[in-house]
Amino acid sequence: MNRYLLPVSVVGTAVGGAVLLKDHVTGGTCPSKATIPGKTVIVTGANTGIGKQTALELARRGGHIILACRDLEKCEAAAKDIRGETLNLHVHARRLDLASLRSVREFAARIVKEEERVDVLINNAAVMRCPQWATEDGFEMQLGINHLGHFLLTNLLLDKLKASAPSRIINLSSLAHIAGHIDFDDLNWQKRKYNTKAAYCQSKLAIVLFTKELSRRLQGTGVTVNALHPGVARTELGRHTGMHNSTFSSFTLGPIFWLLVKSPQLAAQPSTYLAVAEELEGVSGKYFDGLKEIAPAPEAEDEEVAQRLWVESARLVGLDMSHESRVRGQSCPR
Repeated sequence: MNRYLLPVSVVGTAVGGAVLLKDHVTGGTCPSKATIPGKTVIVTGANTGIGKQTALELARRGGHIILACRDLEKCEAAAKDIRGETLNLHVHARRLDLASLRSVREFAARIVKEEERVDVLINNAAVMRCPQWATEDGFEMQLGINHLGHFLLTNLLLDKLKASAPSRIINLSSLAHIAGHIDFDDLNWQKRKYNTKAAYCQSKLAIVLFTKELSRRLQGTGVTVNALHPGVARTELGRHTGMHNSTFSSFTLGPIFWLLVKSPQLAAQPSTYLAVAEELEGVSGKYFDGLKEIAPAPEAEDEEVAQRLWVESARLVGLDMSHESRVRGQSCPR
Protein backbone atom coordinates (compact mmCIF):
# COMPACT_ATOMS: atom_id res chain seq x y z
CA MET A 1 0.00 0.00 0.00
CA ASN A 2 2.83 2.36 0.92
CA ARG A 3 4.27 2.09 -2.57
CA TYR A 4 1.26 4.01 -3.89
CA LEU A 5 1.56 6.83 -1.40
CA LEU A 6 4.43 8.65 -3.12
CA PRO A 7 2.91 8.61 -6.64
CA VAL A 8 -0.47 9.74 -5.27
CA SER A 9 1.24 12.47 -3.27
CA VAL A 10 3.18 13.64 -6.32
CA VAL A 11 0.03 13.71 -8.45
CA GLY A 12 -1.85 15.57 -5.73
CA THR A 13 0.92 18.13 -5.42
CA ALA A 14 1.08 18.57 -9.20
CA VAL A 15 -2.68 19.07 -9.48
CA GLY A 16 -2.73 21.50 -6.57
CA GLY A 17 0.18 23.43 -8.03
CA ALA A 18 -1.49 23.56 -11.43
CA VAL A 19 -4.67 24.95 -9.91
CA LEU A 20 -2.71 27.63 -8.03
CA LEU A 21 -0.73 28.46 -11.17
CA LYS A 22 -3.94 28.79 -13.18
CA ASP A 23 -5.41 31.11 -10.56
CA HIS A 24 -2.23 33.23 -10.67
CA VAL A 25 -2.03 33.32 -14.48
CA THR A 26 -5.71 34.19 -14.93
CA GLY A 27 -5.60 37.01 -12.41
CA GLY A 28 -7.49 35.83 -9.35
CA THR A 29 -10.64 37.19 -7.76
CA CYS A 30 -11.73 40.72 -6.92
CA PRO A 31 -9.92 41.71 -3.71
CA SER A 32 -12.53 44.29 -2.71
CA LYS A 33 -15.35 43.31 -0.35
CA ALA A 34 -17.23 46.58 -0.93
CA THR A 35 -21.01 46.42 -1.24
CA ILE A 36 -23.21 48.71 -3.34
CA PRO A 37 -26.68 48.89 -1.77
CA GLY A 38 -28.85 51.55 -3.38
CA LYS A 39 -26.60 51.89 -6.42
CA THR A 40 -27.91 51.33 -9.94
CA VAL A 41 -25.71 49.34 -12.32
CA ILE A 42 -26.29 48.78 -16.04
CA VAL A 43 -24.52 45.84 -17.69
CA THR A 44 -24.80 45.43 -21.46
CA GLY A 45 -24.74 41.93 -22.94
CA ALA A 46 -25.63 40.47 -19.56
CA ASN A 47 -27.68 37.43 -20.51
CA THR A 48 -24.62 35.18 -20.82
CA GLY A 49 -20.86 34.91 -20.30
CA ILE A 50 -18.85 37.62 -18.57
CA GLY A 51 -21.78 40.03 -18.56
CA LYS A 52 -24.10 37.68 -16.71
CA GLN A 53 -21.42 36.77 -14.18
CA THR A 54 -20.62 40.46 -13.62
CA ALA A 55 -24.30 41.19 -13.02
CA LEU A 56 -24.44 38.24 -10.63
CA GLU A 57 -21.40 39.44 -8.67
CA LEU A 58 -22.81 42.96 -8.34
CA ALA A 59 -26.28 41.68 -7.42
CA ARG A 60 -24.65 39.75 -4.57
CA ARG A 61 -23.24 43.06 -3.37
CA GLY A 62 -26.69 44.59 -3.11
CA GLY A 63 -26.90 46.65 -6.28
CA HIS A 64 -29.96 47.49 -8.36
CA ILE A 65 -28.93 45.70 -11.55
CA ILE A 66 -30.26 46.36 -15.05
CA LEU A 67 -29.40 43.71 -17.64
CA ALA A 68 -29.37 45.27 -21.12
CA CYS A 69 -29.59 42.68 -23.89
CA ARG A 70 -30.72 42.28 -27.49
CA ASP A 71 -32.75 39.11 -26.83
CA LEU A 72 -35.27 40.10 -24.15
CA GLU A 73 -36.43 36.52 -23.54
CA LYS A 74 -32.90 35.37 -22.72
CA CYS A 75 -32.37 38.55 -20.72
CA GLU A 76 -35.46 37.87 -18.60
CA ALA A 77 -34.27 34.31 -18.00
CA ALA A 78 -30.84 35.55 -16.89
CA ALA A 79 -32.42 38.11 -14.55
CA LYS A 80 -34.59 35.38 -13.05
CA ASP A 81 -31.52 33.17 -12.52
CA ILE A 82 -29.65 35.98 -10.78
CA ARG A 83 -32.61 36.90 -8.57
CA GLY A 84 -32.94 33.26 -7.55
CA GLU A 85 -29.25 32.79 -6.80
CA THR A 86 -28.68 36.07 -4.94
CA LEU A 87 -32.16 36.66 -3.45
CA ASN A 88 -31.76 40.21 -4.73
CA LEU A 89 -35.13 41.20 -6.19
CA HIS A 90 -33.72 44.38 -7.74
CA VAL A 91 -32.49 42.71 -10.92
CA HIS A 92 -34.31 43.68 -14.10
CA ALA A 93 -34.15 42.99 -17.83
CA ARG A 94 -34.34 45.68 -20.51
CA ARG A 95 -34.05 45.35 -24.28
CA LEU A 96 -31.02 46.97 -25.91
CA ASP A 97 -29.79 46.17 -29.41
CA LEU A 98 -26.42 47.86 -29.87
CA ALA A 99 -26.61 47.17 -33.61
CA SER A 100 -29.47 49.68 -33.83
CA LEU A 101 -29.02 53.35 -32.97
CA ARG A 102 -32.80 53.60 -32.67
CA SER A 103 -32.78 50.87 -30.01
CA VAL A 104 -29.91 52.56 -28.16
CA ARG A 105 -31.83 55.83 -28.07
CA GLU A 106 -35.02 54.12 -26.89
CA PHE A 107 -33.19 52.27 -24.12
CA ALA A 108 -31.38 55.41 -22.94
CA ALA A 109 -34.60 57.43 -22.96
CA ARG A 110 -36.31 54.80 -20.81
CA ILE A 111 -33.42 54.75 -18.33
CA VAL A 112 -33.41 58.54 -18.07
CA LYS A 113 -37.17 58.56 -17.50
CA GLU A 114 -37.49 55.61 -15.10
CA GLU A 115 -34.28 55.53 -13.08
CA GLU A 116 -33.44 58.04 -10.38
CA ARG A 117 -29.74 57.42 -10.81
CA VAL A 118 -27.09 55.50 -12.73
CA ASP A 119 -24.02 54.81 -10.63
CA VAL A 120 -22.17 52.31 -12.80
CA LEU A 121 -22.35 51.68 -16.55
CA ILE A 122 -20.54 48.56 -17.71
CA ASN A 123 -20.18 48.44 -21.50
CA ASN A 124 -19.63 44.70 -21.74
CA ALA A 125 -21.45 43.47 -24.87
CA ALA A 126 -19.33 42.53 -27.88
CA VAL A 127 -19.06 40.51 -31.06
CA MET A 128 -15.82 38.94 -32.19
CA ARG A 129 -14.59 38.06 -35.67
CA CYS A 130 -18.05 37.66 -37.19
CA PRO A 131 -18.54 37.59 -40.98
CA GLN A 132 -18.79 40.91 -42.82
CA TRP A 133 -22.16 41.85 -41.42
CA ALA A 134 -23.59 45.35 -41.13
CA THR A 135 -25.64 46.93 -38.38
CA GLU A 136 -29.10 48.36 -38.94
CA ASP A 137 -27.46 51.71 -39.66
CA GLY A 138 -24.88 50.33 -42.10
CA PHE A 139 -21.83 50.16 -39.83
CA GLU A 140 -19.37 47.27 -39.90
CA MET A 141 -20.79 45.00 -37.19
CA GLN A 142 -17.79 44.79 -34.85
CA LEU A 143 -17.17 48.54 -34.89
CA GLY A 144 -20.90 49.18 -34.66
CA ILE A 145 -21.59 47.04 -31.61
CA ASN A 146 -18.28 47.09 -29.77
CA HIS A 147 -17.64 50.82 -30.13
CA LEU A 148 -20.30 52.98 -31.79
CA GLY A 149 -23.32 51.55 -29.98
CA HIS A 150 -21.62 51.95 -26.62
CA PHE A 151 -20.30 55.39 -27.58
CA LEU A 152 -23.84 56.64 -28.18
CA LEU A 153 -25.29 54.87 -25.14
CA THR A 154 -22.66 56.33 -22.82
CA ASN A 155 -23.13 59.85 -24.12
CA LEU A 156 -26.91 59.64 -23.77
CA LEU A 157 -26.55 58.55 -20.13
CA LEU A 158 -23.84 61.04 -19.16
CA ASP A 159 -26.20 63.57 -17.56
CA LYS A 160 -27.66 60.82 -15.37
CA LEU A 161 -24.18 59.57 -14.47
CA LYS A 162 -23.06 63.10 -13.58
CA ALA A 163 -26.11 63.65 -11.41
CA SER A 164 -25.27 60.38 -9.58
CA ALA A 165 -21.57 61.22 -9.07
CA PRO A 166 -19.28 59.78 -7.92
CA SER A 167 -20.11 57.29 -10.64
CA ARG A 168 -18.17 54.96 -12.91
CA ILE A 169 -18.07 53.85 -16.55
CA ILE A 170 -16.29 50.60 -17.38
CA ASN A 171 -15.48 49.69 -20.98
CA LEU A 172 -14.49 46.14 -21.85
CA SER A 173 -11.74 46.15 -24.44
CA SER A 174 -9.20 43.42 -25.15
CA LEU A 175 -5.50 42.72 -25.33
CA ALA A 176 -6.22 42.53 -29.07
CA HIS A 177 -6.30 46.34 -29.17
CA ILE A 178 -2.49 46.16 -29.36
CA ALA A 179 -2.78 44.83 -32.93
CA GLY A 180 -5.42 47.39 -33.86
CA HIS A 181 -5.19 50.46 -36.07
CA ILE A 182 -7.82 53.13 -36.69
CA ASP A 183 -8.22 53.54 -40.45
CA PHE A 184 -10.11 56.82 -40.74
CA ASP A 185 -10.27 56.44 -44.52
CA ASP A 186 -12.16 53.16 -44.24
CA LEU A 187 -13.54 52.64 -40.73
CA ASN A 188 -16.38 50.48 -42.04
CA TRP A 189 -14.34 48.28 -44.38
CA GLN A 190 -16.03 49.45 -47.58
CA LYS A 191 -12.84 49.84 -49.59
CA ARG A 192 -10.59 47.02 -48.36
CA LYS A 193 -10.97 43.27 -48.38
CA TYR A 194 -12.62 42.43 -45.08
CA ASN A 195 -10.39 40.98 -42.39
CA THR A 196 -12.35 39.72 -39.38
CA LYS A 197 -9.35 39.82 -37.04
CA ALA A 198 -8.20 43.30 -38.05
CA ALA A 199 -11.77 44.62 -37.75
CA TYR A 200 -12.04 43.18 -34.24
CA CYS A 201 -8.70 44.67 -33.20
CA GLN A 202 -9.71 48.07 -34.60
CA SER A 203 -12.96 48.01 -32.60
CA LYS A 204 -11.15 47.15 -29.37
CA LEU A 205 -8.56 49.89 -29.94
CA ALA A 206 -11.42 52.32 -30.52
CA ILE A 207 -12.77 51.44 -27.07
CA VAL A 208 -9.51 52.35 -25.34
CA LEU A 209 -9.24 55.59 -27.32
CA PHE A 210 -12.85 56.43 -26.43
CA THR A 211 -12.05 55.77 -22.78
CA LYS A 212 -9.05 58.11 -22.86
CA GLU A 213 -10.90 60.95 -24.56
CA LEU A 214 -14.03 60.58 -22.43
CA SER A 215 -11.91 60.67 -19.28
CA ARG A 216 -10.33 63.91 -20.47
CA ARG A 217 -13.75 65.44 -21.13
CA LEU A 218 -15.15 64.31 -17.78
CA GLN A 219 -12.47 65.87 -15.59
CA GLY A 220 -14.06 67.55 -12.59
CA THR A 221 -17.46 65.88 -12.98
CA GLY A 222 -17.03 63.05 -10.48
CA VAL A 223 -17.53 60.49 -13.27
CA THR A 224 -14.63 58.15 -13.97
CA VAL A 225 -14.10 55.87 -16.95
CA ASN A 226 -11.63 53.03 -17.38
CA ALA A 227 -11.05 50.26 -19.91
CA LEU A 228 -10.02 46.69 -19.25
CA HIS A 229 -8.97 43.39 -20.77
CA PRO A 230 -10.91 40.74 -18.84
CA GLY A 231 -8.76 37.89 -20.10
CA VAL A 232 -9.61 35.10 -22.51
CA ALA A 233 -12.73 33.36 -21.28
CA ARG A 234 -14.82 30.33 -22.19
CA THR A 235 -17.82 32.20 -23.55
CA GLU A 236 -19.92 32.38 -26.71
CA LEU A 237 -17.83 35.33 -27.91
CA GLY A 238 -15.42 33.05 -29.78
CA ARG A 239 -18.10 31.18 -31.71
CA HIS A 240 -17.04 32.71 -35.04
CA THR A 241 -13.35 31.82 -34.66
CA GLY A 242 -13.75 28.08 -35.26
CA MET A 243 -11.47 27.36 -32.31
CA HIS A 244 -14.19 25.48 -30.43
CA ASN A 245 -14.68 23.09 -33.36
CA SER A 246 -11.00 22.39 -33.92
CA THR A 247 -9.77 18.92 -32.95
CA PHE A 248 -6.21 20.24 -33.00
CA SER A 249 -7.08 23.05 -30.60
CA SER A 250 -9.01 20.75 -28.29
CA PHE A 251 -6.37 18.05 -27.92
CA THR A 252 -2.98 19.49 -28.80
CA LEU A 253 -3.47 22.87 -27.15
CA GLY A 254 -5.91 21.69 -24.48
CA PRO A 255 -3.53 21.99 -21.49
CA ILE A 256 -2.47 25.50 -22.58
CA PHE A 257 -6.11 26.58 -22.99
CA TRP A 258 -6.92 25.14 -19.56
CA LEU A 259 -4.13 27.20 -18.02
CA LEU A 260 -4.80 30.49 -19.82
CA VAL A 261 -8.55 30.49 -20.49
CA LYS A 262 -10.74 31.78 -17.69
CA SER A 263 -14.18 30.72 -16.61
CA PRO A 264 -16.80 33.47 -17.09
CA GLN A 265 -16.92 33.86 -13.31
CA LEU A 266 -13.17 34.56 -13.12
CA ALA A 267 -13.29 36.82 -16.18
CA ALA A 268 -15.98 38.90 -14.46
CA GLN A 269 -13.68 39.78 -11.56
CA PRO A 270 -11.92 42.76 -13.25
CA SER A 271 -15.27 44.39 -14.13
CA THR A 272 -16.46 43.81 -10.59
CA TYR A 273 -13.26 45.28 -9.20
CA LEU A 274 -13.47 48.43 -11.31
CA ALA A 275 -17.13 48.82 -10.35
CA VAL A 276 -16.81 48.56 -6.56
CA ALA A 277 -13.23 49.00 -5.32
CA GLU A 278 -13.03 51.98 -2.97
CA GLU A 279 -9.35 52.47 -3.77
CA LEU A 280 -10.25 53.19 -7.41
CA GLU A 281 -12.49 56.16 -6.66
CA GLY A 282 -11.13 59.04 -8.73
CA VAL A 283 -9.01 56.76 -10.94
CA SER A 284 -9.87 57.50 -14.57
CA GLY A 285 -8.60 57.11 -18.12
CA LYS A 286 -6.64 53.97 -17.28
CA TYR A 287 -6.34 50.55 -18.89
CA PHE A 288 -6.40 47.39 -16.79
CA ASP A 289 -5.20 43.92 -17.71
CA GLY A 290 -7.26 41.86 -15.32
CA LEU A 291 -6.90 43.47 -11.90
CA LYS A 292 -3.68 45.31 -12.73
CA GLU A 293 -3.31 48.74 -14.32
CA ILE A 294 -0.89 48.68 -17.25
CA ALA A 295 -0.01 50.92 -20.18
CA PRO A 296 -2.06 50.24 -23.33
CA ALA A 297 -0.67 50.20 -26.87
CA PRO A 298 1.05 53.44 -28.01
CA GLU A 299 -1.72 54.26 -30.52
CA ALA A 300 -4.26 53.97 -27.69
CA GLU A 301 -2.55 56.90 -25.95
CA ASP A 302 -2.41 59.15 -29.01
CA GLU A 303 -4.54 62.17 -28.02
CA GLU A 304 -4.88 63.40 -31.59
CA VAL A 305 -6.21 60.03 -32.76
CA ALA A 306 -8.56 59.86 -29.76
CA GLN A 307 -10.00 63.32 -30.44
CA ARG A 308 -10.40 62.62 -34.15
CA LEU A 309 -12.12 59.31 -33.42
CA TRP A 310 -14.52 61.06 -31.02
CA VAL A 311 -15.52 63.61 -33.66
CA GLU A 312 -15.99 60.92 -36.31
CA SER A 313 -17.94 58.66 -33.95
CA ALA A 314 -20.23 61.54 -32.96
CA ARG A 315 -20.87 62.26 -36.63
CA LEU A 316 -21.62 58.64 -37.45
CA VAL A 317 -24.11 58.14 -34.61
CA GLY A 318 -25.70 61.57 -35.02
CA LEU A 319 -24.80 62.84 -31.57
CA ASP A 320 -26.40 66.22 -30.98
CA MET A 321 -23.81 69.01 -30.99
CA SER A 322 -25.43 70.76 -28.02
CA HIS A 323 -24.84 67.54 -26.10
CA GLU A 324 -21.26 67.59 -27.34
CA SER A 325 -20.68 71.03 -25.83
CA ARG A 326 -22.12 69.89 -22.49
CA VAL A 327 -19.77 66.91 -22.36
CA ARG A 328 -16.81 69.09 -23.27
CA GLY A 329 -17.44 72.06 -21.03
CA GLN A 330 -19.56 71.44 -17.96
CA SER A 331 -18.84 69.84 -14.66
CA CYS A 332 -21.33 68.69 -12.09
CA PRO A 333 -21.14 69.61 -8.41
CA ARG A 334 -20.35 66.66 -6.17
